[in-house]
Amino acid sequence: MDSIGTDRFDTSRFEAGRNRLASLAYRLLGSATDAEDAVQDAFLQWQAADRRRIKVPEAWLTKVVTNLCLDRLRSAQARRERAVGAWLPEPLLDGDPMLGPADTFEQRESVSLAVLTLMERLSPLERAVYILREAFSYSHAEIAEILDITESASQQHLHRARRRITAARRGGSEVDRTSARRLVEEFLAAASSGRTERLVALLTDDATAISDGAGLTETLLRFDTPQRIAAVARAGLRPTPAKRRLAGGTPALHYALVNGTPAIVFVVGDQAVGTMTFDIANGRIATVRGIAAPARLLRLTEAWRQQQPDTPLVAQW
Repeated sequence: MDSIGTDRFDTSRFEAGRNRLASLAYRLLGSATDAEDAVQDAFLQWQAADRRRIKVPEAWLTKVVTNLCLDRLRSAQARRERAVGAWLPEPLLDGDPMLGPADTFEQRESVSLAVLTLMERLSPLERAVYILREAFSYSHAEIAEILDITESASQQHLHRARRRITAARRGGSEVDRTSARRLVEEFLAAASSGRTERLVALLTDDATAISDGAGLTETLLRFDTPQRIAAVARAGLRPTPAKRRLAGGTPALHYALVNGTPAIVFVVGDQAVGTMTFDIANGRIATVRGIAAPARLLRLTEAWRQQQPDTPLVAQW
């Protein structure tokens, strides 16, 4: 095979694994944009490498992408961007290949917005070991090779990561999709009609609501009591001319799954202008996340345009 043919073959080999690498990078970084950048940097390293000396391309590329992501997480810029109270993961519409493997509960949970947020409590190495083990089923021997640590250290990092995530997460079991949709519809109906008592009843006693303020504030907005969340939801889901101007039109409200979590997606034309996701525990809503910063919705909008949406919950908000 001549050099041109070899380059084409090696490029095809890389492209065949691109989605897996992007899924790994997204889980580590919580950002689709940063994940795409990491994968592209890995491709440049793949092109520059002496590929004849790479015995197992998948393992080599996994190591490169993982370490590119760890470099990003350790950087001063990332620490500023991920300051406590100022960061939320980038939401992805279900079906997006960047969400990656979803055969097991652990794989599905590892890409939920809840767990991606909890990842911020872990060190970069703990995060990498947890993702490589829980989402991609690598052995501790393989993880040790990828991260240049011992098998014992890999086991210790995984133990600490599991302990921290288990202690902080809420729920922890899968939710029936039919009942989840019904709960979201009840929440929307109660908020739209101003029924505060019904809203409070739909929330867990320790419910939390978080919003990025549509990117208009540098810190996240956080509300920590059912009564306060109900008041904010009632006010936030009441349409006004000012909100429609901010959204760029009159949104339709669609039910969807975002990172495997029940959600409402606000759509103007074919543009997603906001999403509200719901973590559910024991039949009630434990966490509401409102994400409307345009930079966080670019990939979700792209995916939305490629699907045929269901009939909206609200055709004109």
